[in-house]
Amino acid sequence: MHGTRILEEADRLMTVCNSCRYCEGLCAVFPAMEMRRSFSDGDLNYLANLCHSCGACYTDCQFSPPHEFNVNVPKTLAIARADSYAAYTWPRVFSGVFARNGLVVSIVLALSVAAFIFGFAAFNDRQVLFGVHTGPGSFYKLMPHNAMAALFGAAFLYAIVALAMGVRAFWRDIGEPIGTLAGPNSLWQAMKDAGQLRYLDGGGVGCVNEDERPNDRRKIYHHFTFYGFILCFASTTVATLYHYLIAREAPYPWWDLPVVLGTLGGIGLLIGPAGLLAERWKRDPDLVDQTRTGMDVAFIVMLFLTSLTGMALLLWRDTAAMGPLLALHLGVVFSLFITMPYGKFVHGIYRYVALVRYARERQMMGHGT
Repeated sequence: MHGTRILEEADRLMTVCNSCRYCEGLCAVFPAMEMRRSFSDGDLNYLANLCHSCGACYTDCQFSPPHEFNVNVPKTLAIARADSYAAYTWPRVFSGVFARNGLVVSIVLALSVAAFIFGFAAFNDRQVLFGVHTGPGSFYKLMPHNAMAALFGAAFLYAIVALAMGVRAFWRDIGEPIGTLAGPNSLWQAMKDAGQLRYLDGGGVGCVNEDERPNDRRKIYHHFTFYGFILCFASTTVATLYHYLIAREAPYPWWDLPVVLGTLGGIGLLIGPAGLLAERWKRDPDLVDQTRTGMDVAFIVMLFLTSLTGMALLLWRDTAAMGPLLALHLGVVFSLFITMPYGKFVHGIYRYVALVRYARERQMMGHGT
């Protein structure tokens, strides 16, 4: 017996698939499945997070609906995957908070923080809020650097701790001691697989989305999103080093490294999330968990809004719009940090951890990569 109805269904499907094995070349799920003859809850959550939802096994399967076996692996594992996010949430009191209302919660939080910063600055000096400020340190006219660093540092630290606790619970549930996460070979192989989105291609032909014709659009938009996020994070890191190591204050000229990295990342976070949203709206409903739209959409929209407000701030930072735009951008970034452990962001973390286990299993079985 399993803990939930959807895990019971996942067990049934994996038993059928283990007898057939027609789809073993499509992704990592089926080779990992074949290493088992029975499935614990942890095994099924591992397989669910190993699934990249390419949809190829649904169109290739001879037992998919309307067959009486009703084998729908992508949708079943999508539901199990979303359930696992709630199961591993830390603190548990927030479990499931964003499943249905994630976008509303994220936007309300962003606007609330923006309004607080806006109101604080206006209360102290309206001329500062609506004035024209240029040159190094102009951002800190609205909010002192130390206050900004403390507020957003605390939000980021909270997100890191919450994510780490969730990963710890997931790793233990799938039956692995935490020390095995330090294996360099498995970590490196998983990093390569994640960076290339190796298993989001339906075995090489592409991802199935709105019909049975595979394409690489979802993979391309995922790449824009992932590498855009990495570039923006790199921009923030370089700016932090500038501030504390060589005492150079933001904003920086357009040609300087933090701005170049942030601009390239911002472009990626406009194209990628917009493309992912468009592909999601077109996607065959038989392939997705339609009850968790709030969770899925919230993170993508917040990434897009972070980039949009950041790019607007870059364009109009030398005008009177700088103050309101900075308040709005900071509100969106704060909301993004706080909601990351409870939205779709965690799928990338858990999927990477699942890839680490898969790489380790294959090495133990003597398979090549």
